Amino acid sequence: MEKVRHDFSMETETDGGGMVGIQSARGGPSAGSTNPLNFSIRNFGTELRNSMSYLRPGRGGESRRSMFYTNSNNSAEEWELVDTPAKDFAEQKHPPDTHRNSFGSAFTFDFVRNSARPRKPLLRDKMGSGRFGRSAETRSAENAEVECNGSKPLEMQLRLQSQQEELSRMQQDHAKLREELASQKELVRLLQQTLRTLQCDRQPVHRPAPAPDPSAASDQIQGPAVSQEGVAQAEALLQEKDGQIQALCGHMERLALEKESLQQELKGLKIKVGEINDQLGMLMETIQAKDEVIIKLSQEGSEQSGNPDNGSPPPYKDQQEVDILKDSLQGYKTQNKFLNKEILELTVLRRSAESREKTLEAKYTSLEAKLCQVESKYLVLLQEVKNPVCSSSEQSPAREVISRLLEDALQVESSDQQDHLIFKPNTVSEYDTFGFKTVPEEEEEEEKLDAKVRALELKSLSMTDQEVSVGVKWENYLSSIMNRDMVRSPELKALFRSGVPHEHRSKVWRWCVAFHVKKFRDHLPADYYETLLNVARDKPNPASKQIELDLLRTLPNNKHYSSPSAGGIQKLRNVLMAFSWRNPDIGYCQGLNRLAAIALLYLDQEDAFWCLIAIVEVFMPRDYYTKTLLGSQVDQRVFKDLMCEKLPRLHVHFEQYKVDFSLITFNWFLVVFVDSVVSDILFKIWDAFLYEGPKIMFRCALALFKYKEEEFLKLEDSTAIFKYLRYFTRTILDSRKLMNIAFGDMNPFPMRSIQNRRSFHLEKVRLELTELEAIRQTFLRERETTQDRRSFVSDDEEDN
Repeated sequence: MEKVRHDFSMETETDGGGMVGIQSARGGPSAGSTNPLNFSIRNFGTELRNSMSYLRPGRGGESRRSMFYTNSNNSAEEWELVDTPAKDFAEQKHPPDTHRNSFGSAFTFDFVRNSARPRKPLLRDKMGSGRFGRSAETRSAENAEVECNGSKPLEMQLRLQSQQEELSRMQQDHAKLREELASQKELVRLLQQTLRTLQCDRQPVHRPAPAPDPSAASDQIQGPAVSQEGVAQAEALLQEKDGQIQALCGHMERLALEKESLQQELKGLKIKVGEINDQLGMLMETIQAKDEVIIKLSQEGSEQSGNPDNGSPPPYKDQQEVDILKDSLQGYKTQNKFLNKEILELTVLRRSAESREKTLEAKYTSLEAKLCQVESKYLVLLQEVKNPVCSSSEQSPAREVISRLLEDALQVESSDQQDHLIFKPNTVSEYDTFGFKTVPEEEEEEEKLDAKVRALELKSLSMTDQEVSVGVKWENYLSSIMNRDMVRSPELKALFRSGVPHEHRSKVWRWCVAFHVKKFRDHLPADYYETLLNVARDKPNPASKQIELDLLRTLPNNKHYSSPSAGGIQKLRNVLMAFSWRNPDIGYCQGLNRLAAIALLYLDQEDAFWCLIAIVEVFMPRDYYTKTLLGSQVDQRVFKDLMCEKLPRLHVHFEQYKVDFSLITFNWFLVVFVDSVVSDILFKIWDAFLYEGPKIMFRCALALFKYKEEEFLKLEDSTAIFKYLRYFTRTILDSRKLMNIAFGDMNPFPMRSIQNRRSFHLEKVRLELTELEAIRQTFLRERETTQDRRSFVSDDEEDN
């Protein structure tokens, strides 16, 4: 690599001493000023002498100009900074290939290659391996050898020709470099003028410079060389001035910011002064009004002092009243302390009583559950003991005792006996929590006994710790959401599957129904249900007659629907009539009355109406409640497939004895297990059904068969199997066990599988119905034809 050293020196002609550097660029020294301002880098003196010795010959008169160059033993190129040529500034243009560089913060120079400068004497010696390949001495020696010997004229001629071509090429390059040098000189002149302008701006205060002497212009460059110490002083001075300028600029900026902040503060103060003036005016007006009041009161006081018989109490009476009030206050404080102490003691007593009450209540519940179990076992024992005694021919006193015990056991709790629970706490009430009769009156004694046993076992199961924990979980969940709506989540799904407590079921069912029918209600007016009721009252409906016939047959064992005057009958009528007008394709179908009746036990009329819509139009497939019951028939075939998949042993057992269980399960699906299972299990099934949809029907139906699978497998007679099918669901009482089977043993249970099976069987059932319809039409045509041919002939006609 070529080592480059940059030196800069600016010299001007002086009278008494040489002026160089920045002042020379400003046009000369000031009067009486001898301060030099010089700038150079290292090895200034030696490099300056070397640079001055290589100025080009054509500019001999200008040999004392400042120059910027590089000198190295390995370099064949030199760089210089020259002064302005004699041409006018306006006539020069910047060449496009100039290379600009900056030095410092205020000096800008152009570095150009000076190819017009004569080479050093030993340049060709240093270029022995260049384009010529030989030094001058070598070539002169070869020429002398050729001239002396004369043996190689052709080789000398070729060599001379190549040298002449090289010389002409060098002359052309020399001309190009001269043109480039002229343009670079003009650019340097412009930069020098810029440098002078910047230096003048940086030192605005100086003495006026005398007029330059044109005759001495050529001698300005020949001033004495500046020592390196002067250059260092100049550099330090420039740095100091730069620092001062920067400090002044920063100070000016801070002053400007401070001025702006003061102006803003002044504006704020003016605003505050205006507000204070307004407040002062208001206070002055207030003081004036108060002065007027004081004057008025003073006048009244003077008038009263002039009339002493005005009835005003003397001052000592006021003091007595104040003393009395103080005594009363002290007494009230003492009484308050006493009462607070009493309240604290009573609170402690109340809390201890509550804890004892909770303990006793838990103990009472456990004892009542055990007593219910004992009583159910006692009833079963009496039933078993009665048969042998009653079958004996002779009268026995034991028979009368057993009969009397059975009569006492079958007595239900009446309203008069409820006041004496302390004497008989285990008596089963006439109606359960949902309004269903616990022991039906019209049944036989044996069936009544079974019903009483079931009621006792259900009551004992409802008092278990597991049921209590479910209630606590629902309380915690509902308290966590406060007034917000419930959101579907795995936690809420698990709570629904465990059953909803009786006290929260109304709220929870209402939310489920609103969630499923939201897409319908958003596009209908708020009084949609009332509008349908008005239409039902004004216009006759073909379904109204069938609805009236089925009202009392809906839930005869429930006190809300047991008589025409019961409270639920009119509500049920309204819901069914409104639904028949909303869905005229269905109108009314037997089974809808039971669905609506169950919904009305926890919902009002309008919510029960929307619950019926959710079941018929959202949950169930189309044509589920139409005249053909197409959807119901399809679901029975889907259920048979699931029985074969989930309970293969039981399905094979039914097939072996040719038992068609769909005759029983058809009604399960049509009314969602109403009147098929005990009330406690029924409402737990409905809890999950309203949250998850129709998949729950398949789960619970399979769980019922799984619960009694072993009992079915023991039966080996089709009649016995079918008889057990009719009532076996009434013997299932443990709802917790049933739900564990439905949601545990039956998994996996994807809804997509049910939908695929429905689509498959739907086509088959439709094809079968079409074939049946064609057979029916053929039969009708044949019957009409046969009736035309047949004619009735009386006995008289036959005799004649």
